[in-house]
Amino acid sequence: MNVLLKIELYDTTLRDGNQSRGINFTLRDKVDIAKKLLEIGFDYVEAGWPGANVTDTLFFEKLKHEKIVAFGSTKKPGTGLTSDKLLKALVEAGTNTVTVFGKTWKLHTSLMGISGKENLKIIEETIKYLTSKGKRVIFDAEHFFDGYKDNKGYALECLKIAEKSGAETIVLCDTNGGSLPKEVQGAVHEAFSVLNAKIGIHCHNDSGLAVANTLAAVEAGASHVQGTINGLGERCGNADLTTIIPNLALKLGYQVNVKLENLRETSQYIYKLANLHVNKYQPYVGDYAFSHKGGVHIYAVTKNPKAYEHINPSQVGNFRQIVLSNQAGKTTVLKIGEKLGFNLKKGLKTQEILKKVKELENKGYHLENADGKLWLLYAEKLGVMKKFFEVVEWKVVSLSSVWSMAWVRIKVNGKQEKEFSKGVGPVNAFDLALRKILQKHYPEMEKVKLINFKVSVINQEGTASKVEVFTEFSSGQRQWSTVGVDKNILKASEEALIDGYMFYLNRLNSKSLSKNNT
Repeated sequence: MNVLLKIELYDTTLRDGNQSRGINFTLRDKVDIAKKLLEIGFDYVEAGWPGANVTDTLFFEKLKHEKIVAFGSTKKPGTGLTSDKLLKALVEAGTNTVTVFGKTWKLHTSLMGISGKENLKIIEETIKYLTSKGKRVIFDAEHFFDGYKDNKGYALECLKIAEKSGAETIVLCDTNGGSLPKEVQGAVHEAFSVLNAKIGIHCHNDSGLAVANTLAAVEAGASHVQGTINGLGERCGNADLTTIIPNLALKLGYQVNVKLENLRETSQYIYKLANLHVNKYQPYVGDYAFSHKGGVHIYAVTKNPKAYEHINPSQVGNFRQIVLSNQAGKTTVLKIGEKLGFNLKKGLKTQEILKKVKELENKGYHLENADGKLWLLYAEKLGVMKKFFEVVEWKVVSLSSVWSMAWVRIKVNGKQEKEFSKGVGPVNAFDLALRKILQKHYPEMEKVKLINFKVSVINQEGTASKVEVFTEFSSGQRQWSTVGVDKNILKASEEALIDGYMFYLNRLNSKSLSKNNT
């Protein structure tokens, strides 16, 4: 264990992460993300490339902090140091530290139309110029590992000239993301043989090895690590810091400044601002990272979490989830029941609930995320569910894509009532008509909003396929989900909607079970 060795953590989500396809952080996004990253303890936050675009240029006017880093390139071939606009913008960004990338692969020097010798001079002049302006310089040796494989001597010479010119940290970049861990380790060892400067690592994920390569470099002696939150970045992304950081701190024993307990929160925050779906399967911080579905797993983990969890979820701000499915056993039924607010004991009711769950799953229901549906199932089997209303019949008429009309008759408070409504589609029309009646009798229903409606095909039978409708509701105080399954999409939708409203009314009016779940 390397308990005394500190790893410097450098985040480039705002620059390299922003180069992900489909991501375009606004100025407000970038400022908010930078504040979040600084708050949780990153040593460096690379905020962007001043002069390259308006947003990045304005950022450096908007937010000043000693740990904010401006990014840029070595000077353009054939351009003077003082006349290079991007180099000038890099200086004027006003940061204490700047990161510049330079070529270390002769393939790229030839593409630029310059000789290897001229490239070395560009690296030297750029770094000396920046240090003369009072800047601390981090040099990103772009394409280093490819350059090293192509011409080891030249690639190492680029590193030496960067150090000699004043760069404090030399970062070895696997820019194409094609290297293997053993190759990375060998090249890092070689770099140490010619350098005295701090060595860093920057990996892309094109071979799915960005995290592994980063850890390999650290094990070889690198003490500066670059990456992005959630692995955002060009093509297949960068090394994911939410995986790297806990591996460094919890598995390898290195010291880091970042607060591990804030990793999950930060991960989800950045997904939200990037307008991306959260990766629920993400190591450490994903929703399913500590989710247990198999009965054998659940039984063991309730006895001793170490049986199926490699760390305590709370260490990275996450939590354990027990999932009820057709793979569950009695222990799972008890644990889920406890979570839902029911006090169960192993016995007949537990067996009945388990049997019903497996029956529904066999029909195509996915109950893992349908907490509302599960609560109703438990409540019904335990005899504590109240039927606040009953849909007697309903019909829908749709005219092309213009509108739909629904007529609904329900039994509520011992009487039957009928209502109709026009909607943008048959499901919407049915929902509006149903809610008209319910709100007359239960005004609190006005708080309930449908916030998600998703249809998934269960079997492949064309337009006659069985479908599952997933619905998610919010009352402003809490959220819950239900599912419905049928070959008729309207019947599946009816089931999911009715269960959603029935759950809300039961929980709202429940005295014995509502303490923790309303």
